[in-house]
Amino acid sequence: MLAVSQLNQYYGGSHTLRDVSLNVPQGACTALLGRNGAGKSTLLKCLMGVLPVASGTLSFAGQDISHAPAYERARLGMAYVPQGREIFARLSVEENLLTGMAIHKQGVRRHIPSEIFELFPVLKEMLQRRGGDLSGGQQQQLAIARALMMRPKLLMLDEPTEGIQPSIIKDIERIIRLLVQRGDMAILLVEQYYDFAKALADHYLVMSRGEILKSGLGRDMENDRVHGYLAV
Repeated sequence: MLAVSQLNQYYGGSHTLRDVSLNVPQGACTALLGRNGAGKSTLLKCLMGVLPVASGTLSFAGQDISHAPAYERARLGMAYVPQGREIFARLSVEENLLTGMAIHKQGVRRHIPSEIFELFPVLKEMLQRRGGDLSGGQQQQLAIARALMMRPKLLMLDEPTEGIQPSIIKDIERIIRLLVQRGDMAILLVEQYYDFAKALADHYLVMSRGEILKSGLGRDMENDRVHGYLAV
């Protein structure tokens, strides 16, 4: 679904991404792991078109998007849930969800599909509550649900477990697993929580100092001693 080749990015005088190449296949969860400052969030922003790249190529569903703006990538089916969630605090849950349909042509009837509430039943009870009044875990669920309103082909999640209570981490794990099982979506999961990533990853990548150091199958993460690359 997504193919990246020799991607480079600079921030001032710092070479933040160094010849990054990766593939994110459809119907699978690809986990990108690394310590703080490894370049994981920067990479996601470059993939989404939020940050410019100096060189390299990006292909999405067979189409070259190397120079496409962020809104065009969203229209093609790329969805991004940033670290920190970035929901609209003053809008209601319902309004937050409907903003996820902003990429669709005007005139399309805007409603929340029932599958959103099947995945996130807690949100159905909170439609009129303001986003800023929700707990951190509920906001994370709202941010993922808003991205799914786009009906994306690729879902990119930046540390969805950060600061979230264990019960909601389990809910998010269940949702990601269901999305993968549908087979029509690629998921790129940026994560520091090793056990969460290991439970979901069909493929893994380890990043350090802007480079991909190691990659492999999710089932081999233990044998490949991936946890050692994350230890402080």
